[in-house]
Amino acid sequence: MGKIWKHSNIRFKIGFIGVSFFLILGFVIYYFPHQNPLQFFTYERGLPPSMKNLLGTTTLGQDIFWLLINSIHNSLTIGLIVATIGTTVGVFVGLLAGFVGGKLDRALSVFTDTFIVIPQLPILILMASLISGTATTFMMALALSMFAWAWPARQIRSMALSMKEREFIHTARFSGEGTVEIIVTEILPYSLTWMLSNFMNATLVAIAAESSLAVLGLSPAMLVSLGNMINWARERNAIFMEHWFWIGSPIITTVLLFICLFMLITGYNDYLSMKRGR
Repeated sequence: MGKIWKHSNIRFKIGFIGVSFFLILGFVIYYFPHQNPLQFFTYERGLPPSMKNLLGTTTLGQDIFWLLINSIHNSLTIGLIVATIGTTVGVFVGLLAGFVGGKLDRALSVFTDTFIVIPQLPILILMASLISGTATTFMMALALSMFAWAWPARQIRSMALSMKEREFIHTARFSGEGTVEIIVTEILPYSLTWMLSNFMNATLVAIAAESSLAVLGLSPAMLVSLGNMINWARERNAIFMEHWFWIGSPIITTVLLFICLFMLITGYNDYLSMKRGR
């Protein structure tokens, strides 16, 4: 990590610091003792920011700061789960299809292309409607993971096709290594940097997808997420009542999180390009 930090550009460094800050909020501050943010009338309604309630309270007596912290935690959790499943499944399918080839490659390619061309939003809306009100964070992440693996699978397949005919692969095959062993020990290490870049991008896409569904009112009703927080504030006329911290804090947080993730991804890709150019 020290080598990457030393040779990376300012965009990567800003993105890394920003994402680290949100991770601390979502996975460190989140575990500090606090009231359940979903519980109504815990505090006096419509309070301005103060030392006790850092961002004030909602018209339902909820602490906005802890609503925001819980929203960051759940949104990041969904993004990380989707990125982990999508990257893992995509890499496995892509490497298997590209290296084995033949009928297996054709079958997996058709299956992958099917998931790529299917319009995601209508399917996600349907699934969110079916599980709305009963879904957990993990169930929501699984629903979003349905489409998160297809593009990585196609991209990693191309990488496997270009590498399968290289000299060291032939040497490994003649040495008696099996297909799975070659994929894991010879090809997979070359794709680790790409996997990290895809993981960060998949996290961003998953958070954006969940937020979009939440703003449409299709995210699970009891899921405290950035999108749901915006939707709840909109439904209770936070703008007309000029509760700017209620409606503004999740919007600004979402924008900053997306910017930091984008800067981290592009900065890391620039680092990889510079490294390959050496």
